[in-house]
Amino acid sequence: MPSPGALVLNLLLVILEKERAMGWFFAFFFLSGFCSILYELVWLRLTMAQFGVTTALTSIVLSMFMTGLGLGSWGAGALIRRYAARLGFPPLRLYALAELLIGLSSLAVPAELAWGHRLLESMTAQNAYSSGSYYFASGILIAVILLPWCTCMGATFPLAMSAIRSRERAESKRSFSFLYLANVIGAVAGAVAPLFLIELYGFRGTMRVGTVCNVIIAVTAFALTLGQSAKISTGPAVSVAGDNADEQRIVTSQPKGVLALLFLTGLVTMGMEVIWIRLFTPYAGPVVYSFAFILISYLSATFAGSFVYRRFNRGGEIDPYLAWVLLAFLGLLSLLTSDPRFPLNTPLRVLLGVGPFAGWIGYLTPMLVDRWAAGDPDRAGRAYAVNVLGCILGPLLSGFILLPLVGERVGMLLFVTPWIAMAFLPSRRGPERTERRMGTRVAAYASIVAALVLFFTTKNFETLFPDREVLRDSTATVIATGSGMHKRLLTNGIGITQLTPITKMMAHLTLASLPHAPRNALVICFGMGTTYKSVLSWGIPATAVELIPSVPRLFTFYHPDGAALLTSPLSHVVIDDGRRFMERTPQKFDAIIIDPPPPVRAAGSSLLYSKEFYAVAKERLQPGGILAQWLPSGDEAVQSSVARALEESFAYVRVFRPVEENGWHFLASMQPIAERSPDELLQRMPAAAVIDMMAWGPAATPTEQFNRMLRTDLTTQKLISFSPDTPALQDDRPVNEYDMLRHWSHYVHSGMRSWKPDQYGAGTSPQPAGASTQTAKK
Repeated sequence: MPSPGALVLNLLLVILEKERAMGWFFAFFFLSGFCSILYELVWLRLTMAQFGVTTALTSIVLSMFMTGLGLGSWGAGALIRRYAARLGFPPLRLYALAELLIGLSSLAVPAELAWGHRLLESMTAQNAYSSGSYYFASGILIAVILLPWCTCMGATFPLAMSAIRSRERAESKRSFSFLYLANVIGAVAGAVAPLFLIELYGFRGTMRVGTVCNVIIAVTAFALTLGQSAKISTGPAVSVAGDNADEQRIVTSQPKGVLALLFLTGLVTMGMEVIWIRLFTPYAGPVVYSFAFILISYLSATFAGSFVYRRFNRGGEIDPYLAWVLLAFLGLLSLLTSDPRFPLNTPLRVLLGVGPFAGWIGYLTPMLVDRWAAGDPDRAGRAYAVNVLGCILGPLLSGFILLPLVGERVGMLLFVTPWIAMAFLPSRRGPERTERRMGTRVAAYASIVAALVLFFTTKNFETLFPDREVLRDSTATVIATGSGMHKRLLTNGIGITQLTPITKMMAHLTLASLPHAPRNALVICFGMGTTYKSVLSWGIPATAVELIPSVPRLFTFYHPDGAALLTSPLSHVVIDDGRRFMERTPQKFDAIIIDPPPPVRAAGSSLLYSKEFYAVAKERLQPGGILAQWLPSGDEAVQSSVARALEESFAYVRVFRPVEENGWHFLASMQPIAERSPDELLQRMPAAAVIDMMAWGPAATPTEQFNRMLRTDLTTQKLISFSPDTPALQDDRPVNEYDMLRHWSHYVHSGMRSWKPDQYGAGTSPQPAGASTQTAKK
């Protein structure tokens, strides 16, 4: 059996053999699609690091990306319509210029984002910005930074179509679908390659790979224009819209209907993509590879559908009525494959849930643009811009309205409602459309019935937990479940935390280790609220920052006195990104306690372990203040990179194993951290804090409770020695998130033995009690 790579190669050869006259354009748009997804992924992460990891800011970035594509497509099409005849050079040169400008983005965007961050920081330092004002200012800056480059990306479709029309008139009427096909398969590669490139070269190094590809396109495209005539065919291409007269009349007489369908396909597809992530995360996990697999599945299916259209459909054999109605059933397949009662492996769940719908959309979208634009760059630009407009609104509708208000299941049903409604549209008689056959109507109604059966008979992941409270917001679906000490917190189906004394000791050891009596503390990541409750037991003002709005609302599920604690004058809970909050607040704290949720490989979690994050935290510590960082797990490289980042950021660092020996607990400060005995630590604690610390054990006495941590005191150098060649974790090098290559290398070098990515590395046994192991940078 041939390998997947061989199958893809053979498929590409089939395409190029059939379309050999436009082989260069296929190569251009393959690389262009590769670069566009690569840039989108990297720009999103760079923007998160500078402006925050909130859902609103993520939506702003993706909206600006799609807005630029739409503006570029519409604007370039209009430019060609008005000025094409006046060009004194071949139109392919304009396309080459657009690709060259896109390539320059790898140099410009990181610098622009850093500039925008500094500007916003100076603005917030002078004026107290509300959260809404901050989002507005951030949105303006992100638009100024990203829109020009994304507009160049959007312009490539009409510019290339204009070049094709001037060179290959016979091939131009379906040029959009040809470029779309190449662009999508390139996007698949663009979703895969960064998973390895980022691990090797970081985000900025990965962007430089994109720059090389864009420059290759630009230079090659320009070279192809040498000696070429600048004559451009400007005659109307719509007259050849279809392969028969009936299709031509349908397309040219129903422009608004075609554009409405293109808008709907963009709206529904991108809106459903947000819901797919919610549905499949409980099975695939929250790591970057899981999200990439969902994206790759969607793009691969879209490519397959586009390929079938290009390869086999020349005369519109598929009944358009049935084609659109069928989307209702295909759209709800993900409810079936995400049903926990079906024992499917994760890849199969995703592929069967996403693939059929995405493949059908991949077939219909280029068909619509081809038949409406018929190779005309201006019409194609407008059509693509309308589709992109739907792509912008879909995620916003899904994330901010449907998911918080009605959840995943009803949200999916509402998205397929337009296709259900099409089944009941009256048949039109006349020369333009024959009366639909009874068999077609029966098939359409059967697909609607099947879709409704899927909706009413399938179940959500949350039904696995009979005793539960479920809250939904724009960020996550949060489940509180269990009883007694077995209570759990899950976000998007992933177990985040449970009741454990580890989270209590994060507060008590940190506050008792301060050089003076604590006056306030900051907790980043609320979770069940255990650490926050422990801080409040010291009788000091406490601030907690939580990214997911629903999480603090479940505080009383885990702690009966939660409501009283939240209303205490000492309590202040903020819904925000922790790093962004520290950059905005003028307040300083005696202790900053960071409790990132597991798994340690979760997408975006590196922004709470990086040197840049610690630099921000240092600015918010009072003199003698302590930063406490819990690393819940990780392989040897992750332990080494976090330890190195802390050592390079702080003058003094101490390392402990928690009371239940899960992960590592770091204390870091710019001043020496006193090495106190258990009794000395207890003498500094209020009585209420001691009672809180011992509520869940595991030790029988407070002295033994502290001893469980103090006797495991290690050095950062010990952890760094586990993987001495691993660099310190930075925003640009998220060692904990991108680990595929080193895991494969470990697997191969260990003689192909089994290996678990989250297990602790060898050599992590504690040192003897009483050893002085505090790290001090001289």
